[in-house]
Amino acid sequence: MSPVRAVVLDIGSVLEVVDDSVFPAPFMARHGLAPDAFEVRVRALPGDGMTGGISESEVRSHWQTELDLSDVQTDELMTDFWRWYVGTLDQPLYDWFAGLRDRGLTVGILSNSAPGAREAERLYGFEDITDDIVYSHEVGLAKPDPAIYELTARRLGVQPEEIAFLDDHAPHVEASRAAGWHGVLHEDTAASIAQLEALIEG
Repeated sequence: MSPVRAVVLDIGSVLEVVDDSVFPAPFMARHGLAPDAFEVRVRALPGDGMTGGISESEVRSHWQTELDLSDVQTDELMTDFWRWYVGTLDQPLYDWFAGLRDRGLTVGILSNSAPGAREAERLYGFEDITDDIVYSHEVGLAKPDPAIYELTARRLGVQPEEIAFLDDHAPHVEASRAAGWHGVLHEDTAASIAQLEALIEG
């Protein structure tokens, strides 16, 4: 078995703790909109944002039109969305992850993302602690497509069997294993770090 030379993490609900109460319910309540209006009228975008089929400005325009919002209200909705999207940092996991390059490991992120994610998530400095970040909306591929795992390995310059991967979504972990990676399902920060350490130490 090849030693683990690279560690790749997901972002949402892994490096970032996401609180679903932040969006969209508070906005809908503040403006007297039906609680289910966002799900019913807005979720179906005219393009797949996850694989780059729609831009952030097009998402904004679609939401504004479907909910009949003013420019000010739409600004407020987008602010709420990005505050929900970036969540809060899982500091213990981030600190552990940030120290891996000093240990000689290649470090990457693989995220199913929304247009605008790279810019929004710069507040956490992910680009400063990784060798590469693969955002699905930028590459036109999304987990669990086998091609995105192949692309990520190639961009990191390592073999699939040399990658340890952490994701909170079981189908994405299973797909990573099918691609030859060492996939770990994230459920608890301390447990995830321990499992990844065991893979690194061999």
